[in-house]
Amino acid sequence: MRFALAQINPTIGDLAGNVARILNFTARAASVRAEVVVFPELSIPGYPPKDLLLKPQFIDDNLLALQEIAEKTQGIDVIVGYAERNTHAVGRPLHNAVAVLRDGKILSRHFKTLLPTYDVFDESRYFEPGPPSDISNLVRLGDVTAGLSICEDLWNDEKMIARRLYHQNPIADLHAAGAEILINTSASPFVVGKHDFRLELFSSQVKQFGRPLIYVNQVGGNDELVFDGNSAAFDGRGNVIAQAKDFEEDLLVVDLSSMGYQPMSSIKKNHGLVAHATRGVESIRRALVLGLRDYARKCGFKTVVLGLSGGIDSALTAVIAVEALGSENVFGVAMPSRFSSEHSISDARELAKNLKIDFQIVPIAEVHEAYEQTLAPLFAGLPRDVTEENLQARVRGGILMAFSNKFNHLLLTTGNKSEIAVGYCTLYGDMCGGLAVISDVPKTAVYELAAHINVTAGREIIPGNTIAKPPSAELRPNQTDQDSLPDYAVLDAILFRYVEEEKGAAEIIAEGFDAATVIRVIRLIDRSEYKRRQAAPGLKVTSRAFGFGRRMPIAQNYAEVVSVHT
Repeated sequence: MRFALAQINPTIGDLAGNVARILNFTARAASVRAEVVVFPELSIPGYPPKDLLLKPQFIDDNLLALQEIAEKTQGIDVIVGYAERNTHAVGRPLHNAVAVLRDGKILSRHFKTLLPTYDVFDESRYFEPGPPSDISNLVRLGDVTAGLSICEDLWNDEKMIARRLYHQNPIADLHAAGAEILINTSASPFVVGKHDFRLELFSSQVKQFGRPLIYVNQVGGNDELVFDGNSAAFDGRGNVIAQAKDFEEDLLVVDLSSMGYQPMSSIKKNHGLVAHATRGVESIRRALVLGLRDYARKCGFKTVVLGLSGGIDSALTAVIAVEALGSENVFGVAMPSRFSSEHSISDARELAKNLKIDFQIVPIAEVHEAYEQTLAPLFAGLPRDVTEENLQARVRGGILMAFSNKFNHLLLTTGNKSEIAVGYCTLYGDMCGGLAVISDVPKTAVYELAAHINVTAGREIIPGNTIAKPPSAELRPNQTDQDSLPDYAVLDAILFRYVEEEKGAAEIIAEGFDAATVIRVIRLIDRSEYKRRQAAPGLKVTSRAFGFGRRMPIAQNYAEVVSVHT
């Protein structure tokens, strides 16, 4: 039996566009004689649809879209994700569902059992869980009984998950009910290193039950989330025998052997179909490129603008933008002040030349001086401080927004995760913009990416001086970031432990970090929440990004009591 894994890139809410894409991939699958084509989770409405699910008309339209696909389905079974109404008198109004379509009709409907409510997931806000994944989620496909599950249903292996979040294991239930093959439709977002864990987790489930697995994941960027694809087929021994490409749409076709209930039954080998999965810093680069490309495309932008300071953050952002959208669609603006060094302009100009992007220089000294003169009578007798420094950043933000308004450019902010974590950024200044491309990339990873880009290109794309010079906001003479912040290697190590691992100050200090530095960094992170709440959406690439997946109060005064012994 031949299965097609349709790894598509849906647009949230674009029901007509998503239907057209599903029908196109179905036709392609039929043309290579596939008998079943499997699409990702919620592929009709797009994932995650968030509060669009609260609109009754949106649910009606999504159901009409399902019916349209069914009526146009002939000669091939289609498994597709959509939102279904809960017809029971109690519970939340919807189910996260998949339907099996056959010969013009909706053959069966199946519901997700495990609904995640951690990190960026909030499915219990909308969906009622389906019944236990037993016989209700079995379907006969040709001469094979398949057990259907949806994304999280596959993520509850007691051997692999340190703390299981659910009392059920839907895959065990499907096996007990008689499933001969497991099919999982998914929308699993990218996090660096996550794919290797997926493979290990899924392989463990397969080995435990001796049933082959077909896993179909969404690909593409939707707001802050990037989906990496990497759909795969596993034989009954847990081996990956076919894998789709990562970070792009793909149609992967695999042949299923005669199975019955043989414990080691497997999918036939599909030589040449195991794509190489990108890992490490290169996977971050590809995720950022895809996330920016889709954010611009799905929001209707064709061009972007960003400030080029001559620093490494704006340089990295520009490189990603060019790869995502093409050099002809990226516009760089240098805005020197009286504190800007000559190499800042020359480094920015060299970068623009290397990338072949439009480059403008807009000096801000006169505008900044006008601000200062206007405010001078009101600030009489007070020393210069961060107020005057931030005026420069706010002038620059205003100029970049003018470019955005006049030319309909999407304005990209260039702040990294380390700066945003501790508030080393200016509201209504360098935080102005529509997308924060590298806001989940720590500064140390920014340096890794910059070096990787140059090595991969075989030449200097990002100027060597940009990478080598001490980072500086250049808002006062001879300023460097380390005047205000710990060394970035130290800062990032503390940031990782506090934000991603949720460790407290005492635990971090016990690992050998300076107590005063740890306490200061944690305080800066906590007190900067109000800034991050007003920041542009940023692309998530780590396990714990700032944004809607980390919900911290702004007005709060919790401080861990730490005994510091010197």
